[in-house]
Amino acid sequence: MNRTTAPRPRTLLLLLLAVTGALLAGASPASAHAALTGSDPGQGVVAGTAPTQVSLTFSEKVAMGDDSVRVLDPQGKPVQTGSPANVSGTTYAVKLKSGLAKGTYTVTYQVVSADSHPVAGAYTFSVGAPSRTVVTGTAPAAGGGAVGGLYAFGRYVSYAGFIVLAGGAAFVLACWQRGAGVRAVQRLVVGGWIALTAATLWLLLLRGSYTSTGKFADIFDLGLLGQVLQTKTGAALVARLLLLAAAALFVAVLFGTYTRREDATEKRDLTFGLAVGGVVVAAGLATSWAMAEHASTGLQPGLAMPVDVVHLLAVAAWLGGLTALLTALYRAPAEHPVEAAAVRRFSRLAFGSVLALVVTGVYQSWRQLGSWSAFTETRYGQLLLAKIALVAVLVGIAGLSRRWTGRLTDRSADAERARTDRVPAATTTGGGAEGTIGDSTGDGRTEGNAGGGGVEGKAGEPGDARRAAQLARQRAAVDTARRKRLRDADENRFGLRRSVLAEAGVALVLLAVTTALTQTEPGRTEQEAKAATSSSAGSGTSAASGALTLDMPFDTGGTDGKGVVRVDLDPARVGGNTMHVYVQRPNGRAFDVPEVKVSFTLEAQKIGPLPVNPDHITTGHWSANGVQLPVAGDWKIAVTVRTSDIDQATVSKNAQIG
Repeated sequence: MNRTTAPRPRTLLLLLLAVTGALLAGASPASAHAALTGSDPGQGVVAGTAPTQVSLTFSEKVAMGDDSVRVLDPQGKPVQTGSPANVSGTTYAVKLKSGLAKGTYTVTYQVVSADSHPVAGAYTFSVGAPSRTVVTGTAPAAGGGAVGGLYAFGRYVSYAGFIVLAGGAAFVLACWQRGAGVRAVQRLVVGGWIALTAATLWLLLLRGSYTSTGKFADIFDLGLLGQVLQTKTGAALVARLLLLAAAALFVAVLFGTYTRREDATEKRDLTFGLAVGGVVVAAGLATSWAMAEHASTGLQPGLAMPVDVVHLLAVAAWLGGLTALLTALYRAPAEHPVEAAAVRRFSRLAFGSVLALVVTGVYQSWRQLGSWSAFTETRYGQLLLAKIALVAVLVGIAGLSRRWTGRLTDRSADAERARTDRVPAATTTGGGAEGTIGDSTGDGRTEGNAGGGGVEGKAGEPGDARRAAQLARQRAAVDTARRKRLRDADENRFGLRRSVLAEAGVALVLLAVTTALTQTEPGRTEQEAKAATSSSAGSGTSAASGALTLDMPFDTGGTDGKGVVRVDLDPARVGGNTMHVYVQRPNGRAFDVPEVKVSFTLEAQKIGPLPVNPDHITTGHWSANGVQLPVAGDWKIAVTVRTSDIDQATVSKNAQIG
């Protein structure tokens, strides 16, 4: 005989904590959804004259405070004046003091992107010539540290609470209305409401510190809380709390008045009213996420927000209903087990939810990635691939659950037919038994009467009444245990329990990956930022790897005299360097010119020009090894290109080396 035992609550709790720990350990300290795509002065630039302002361009609009952008001199003293202001589109600027001295300046920025996530970073530029600086920090710690971890956990709990609340209620109304009176299901849905409410309050308190200082001590700073309430995210969290008050009323009616309503017509009307009200409240709760996160910014926000709402509702109906089904299979009382028909109805609901998830997920993927390469080249794309794989596994396990459901339904139908066939025989047998029992005594009295007289004579004694009540309770407990034992021995129900439990385990991991996705920079934004960085490198900015690339158009004035010369210098540091020179026509094809010469000049220290004559490697490609640059500084790199015996031109650019 197959036996099943209910999973211990602490086991499920440990699984939840393990998944959450893995999520937090693998997440980056601060996941920015807006990216810095340009700056003036740029990274590593050595300006000949002191700039009057510093401007920053982001991939989307951001929210700024008075100290969101700071410019520090070589001694670490701020030199900005006033607050940063939006000058055009997604470009923001802060004014600088006049008469800045020569040296290296550090720009730090800390803003909040339009989809509610903090963005922080730093870079340096120089005036006149580079210098040492006492600035050691590269950027504020917004979005990271202990506060960032707590905020991420709060987001996970809020999503889980919404899914259990909305999906559990949907399971009761659409699939198993008798479940409204089952205590385990009631506790599950109420627990979802409590989790979502507590997580929302927690996020509201953490928000100020999360987006600014990153300090745990600032969580209860009322000044920061007041600033949060004036932001889009703060308004969304407050709206969520108000909607949760309406959700509390919904839950009270569902598990109170609804369970006591016996008239079929009244119950049907109340079911319809609860269904409409529940959909409205659930959609409002889902909108509180859509209006403040990914869907609210970027491409097509007017379409993306309702699509996001549908996506969240589908997730809740599927995974929340799955959690309620698992609870019913393991915790429903033996006298009110979950029927096969209810499982079958949930199977149809889950199938519709999966279809909605596929349609909305495809649109969201296109919107957030923008290209096939972003699937493998960006963190967002890699997490999305993991999510798709988990959904595929979940759908596969759900297929097994459907098979067990079909077998359970067939078995239930067979049992019902057998029970119907036995009813007439049982009635006839009962009548015969009664006659036999009535004539069983030899003195003309029935056995029942003889026993009854003895009981009546002692009915007034308190001890007998207590024993009778105890005996009744024991008989009820034995009967319940027998029904539970018979129920648990059903191999089809056993298989269904195991498959649904496996679905729930995969769903926990899926929820963790989904939460990580909401905190990760979209692939489209990441690739745009990389492209902007490459463009800056082509204009004379050193890339993060240390290599330097310069693109310089030339025109020698003669026939076929136009083109572009590219200089690659690696590692662009003091000492020996490897240089590659590429000459291309305007259409991008390799251009084999008669001669190419390169020189390096450090005008600030009157060094050079240092000539370099690269060797011709192949069509349009020259190379030189061991290019020695003695000191760091703003070097002028000049390239002379000769396209004929008399036509030549020299082009140059400055770049920070060392």
